[in-house]
Amino acid sequence: MAAGLALALAACATPPPASDPDALAAYKATNDPLEPMNRKLYAINDTIDTYAVKPVAKGYAAVVPSTVRTHIGNVLSNLNLPVVFLNDILEAKSRRAGDSLVRFVLNSTIGLGGIFDPAGSLGYKPHEADFGITFAIWGIGEGPYLYLPVLGPSGPRDAAGFGVGVISDPFFWVGQGAIVTALGWTRYSVNLLNTRASLLKPIDEVKRMALDPYATFRSLYRQHRESVIQDARDDHRATVPDWFTQPPDAQQQ
Repeated sequence: MAAGLALALAACATPPPASDPDALAAYKATNDPLEPMNRKLYAINDTIDTYAVKPVAKGYAAVVPSTVRTHIGNVLSNLNLPVVFLNDILEAKSRRAGDSLVRFVLNSTIGLGGIFDPAGSLGYKPHEADFGITFAIWGIGEGPYLYLPVLGPSGPRDAAGFGVGVISDPFFWVGQGAIVTALGWTRYSVNLLNTRASLLKPIDEVKRMALDPYATFRSLYRQHRESVIQDARDDHRATVPDWFTQPPDAQQQ
């Protein structure tokens, strides 16, 4: 931790002087005081992705039909629902927690372990919930922007949330031994591969069109996180759906 802190401090970008208010405002808006270090880590990740992850993902997408990849994504999302449910509870979003619970029960049974999504067809739509979002709901600030090895765009709040999410996953604690360990790594590897295959075109488009891909990815990440956090904050649905509300004409009679 001490070595990491020293590296981070050494990599801090120097704030513009107060005599240049526009540059200082832009510096604060990006909230990226570790930009020199972050850009180096981005370059390393980009090299690994270009020469290792992307070619494998392209081969995977060429061999595995899109329908099968969708079913694989459904299974992976279903495995993550216990963590989503826990965060719904911690965010005091009981209706969301109910949606997550129904999704897990229906998709794990009728949906054959999550291969299919009957819950979605019944109106129980998926939503994002993780400990980074929960921490935001609790009022914890995002902190400076970080680009982490392997994990990519993040921040202190989301990085801490990722760690808590890993150890709070029930499957993290299920069993021991080589077989269980192999299944866990297989799950994370397939998740990475399936996600990267779904983003082949969008990522290539950003790299082709953006003057500064690093800054573009930083902006897209922040916009997405702000959007899902605001969605959670704005979800004030009643715990029990009001299925029996009469139409206005009936109420007037």
